[in-house]
Amino acid sequence: MTQEIHGTVADGFEAVREEFAAFVATERADYEGQLTAYAHGRRVVDLWAGEDVGPDSLYGVFSSTKGAAHLVVALLVQDGVLELDREVAFYWPEFAAEGKGAVTLRELLAHRAGLLGTDAGFTLEELADDRVIAERLATQRPFWRPGSAFGYHAIVIGALTGEVVRRATGRTLQEVYEERVRAPYGLDLFLGLPAEHEPRFRTVLPMTPTPAQQAELDAVPQGPHTLSSIAFNNQVPERGELTDFPNARIVRASGQSSAGGIGSARGLAGMYAAAISEVDGRPPLLKPDTIAEIGQIHSHGHDLVTRAPGAFGLGFQATAETRYPFLGAGAFGHSGAGGSQAFADPRSGLAYGYTRRRMAFPGGAAPENEGLVRAVHTAALAV
Repeated sequence: MTQEIHGTVADGFEAVREEFAAFVATERADYEGQLTAYAHGRRVVDLWAGEDVGPDSLYGVFSSTKGAAHLVVALLVQDGVLELDREVAFYWPEFAAEGKGAVTLRELLAHRAGLLGTDAGFTLEELADDRVIAERLATQRPFWRPGSAFGYHAIVIGALTGEVVRRATGRTLQEVYEERVRAPYGLDLFLGLPAEHEPRFRTVLPMTPTPAQQAELDAVPQGPHTLSSIAFNNQVPERGELTDFPNARIVRASGQSSAGGIGSARGLAGMYAAAISEVDGRPPLLKPDTIAEIGQIHSHGHDLVTRAPGAFGLGFQATAETRYPFLGAGAFGHSGAGGSQAFADPRSGLAYGYTRRRMAFPGGAAPENEGLVRAVHTAALAV
């Protein structure tokens, strides 16, 4: 039975509903997902599908969390509180251990510090606590010479940049995000989910790969001490499956700033809309020079962790380079392992958010985003 598509689209965006409906018709009967987009600060797409799902249902957004974390960093750079070309150790002296004294905040944000994790890894309780991660990594030797290459700091980058925020401001990254971004706009994107919102959370469901897809996953080298295993904490089996990370209340409560965010498509898209556009009479959070700085490509080429081509701006993925080349230069955002995708395209004024409950193969931005993003972008340019 074909699932019903709920929600609305603005005039000119009817093709987006059609694309979403066509995709949902091919998915499992238990599919749940949400799609929201803004154009120049106006919400133009607001769709969802799934049993007992609404626009305010909340999902684990995994690494899409990094967009919220690094919007905070961008704001503090814009304010002059942080300087991109200052050494991290200027703010956080302990970071200088093991030859890291020259690493700048810019290099850290661009995933060039070589500080992926630790040989011993982290328990779930440790991984949920940004302060514990930061303390452990301060004394860790980098896994490559900082600045010489780049690799995705998958589960620790928010703790590292967050410790810089804490040292510079005396407040946690989560506190600054709540005060300056989430609360003023009423965003359903939380770095620390209050207990009263727990009933809205939909537990993450595991991936269900076909036999061919499972064979593809099994073919990827997964030795316990590879850079990839260290970056994703795979050397600690007791930490559980990645699927279960946002399913742990300790993670949702702490708002771990690399992958512990909980939100909706409205929350994701609304945050990026607020970053680049006037929303409800409020000026954009970011000035044009800041938008250009964070969207400028700083790392491009072979990612040592994912073993694939990659591109990063400052804390954000360079979205046009990594996934959607039809977007404008300088588009910035972040995908998440569960299939979520969120970004801003300043040149078209587009802000996009997508969530789904069941993890999609092969991880990262779910493949359906290709068609959905293209449909939204085409409509945005035409209206």
